[in-house]
Amino acid sequence: MTTAVYAGTFDPFTLGHQDVLDRARQIFDVVIVAVAADTGKKTYFDFQERVDLAREALEGVQGVEVIGFEGLLSEFVRTHGANVLIRGVRNGSDFDYETRMACVNHALNGGIQTIFFPPINGKQTISGSLVREIHRLGGDVSAFVAPCVCRALEKKRSGKNL
Repeated sequence: MTTAVYAGTFDPFTLGHQDVLDRARQIFDVVIVAVAADTGKKTYFDFQERVDLAREALEGVQGVEVIGFEGLLSEFVRTHGANVLIRGVRNGSDFDYETRMACVNHALNGGIQTIFFPPINGKQTISGSLVREIHRLGGDVSAFVAPCVCRALEKKRSGKNL
């Protein structure tokens, strides 16, 4: 059984993330969606909210496990018996950044290989920051995220707890 890790902030989990995950599921037996606790940036949703939203958005999807993690991704991969990292790349700057990260992760754990998924159907060009901005300005984000994420965004905007 081959296990891959698809790690990210997932702030929030988008249909672009779902597209990358669906394509990875065609190749790997198990894909762990690893939600990063320490992102080095301020997130809209807190760590537990991001984990819970990813779990809800992916509920019932076969071969997928959502796990929140802290610390080095390379260590998380080792701990979970995986050797493949999945990364979505939307453009050249994503590719440059992800290539650097792949080199670092490989240096920290020589067993890690990184596979990049470029945009295919247009959904992958959607970013969490774009979704948050559209929502902040009052736009409809339902074409970009699962219904549970739309509800969470509305609750967040109204000041209600998730």
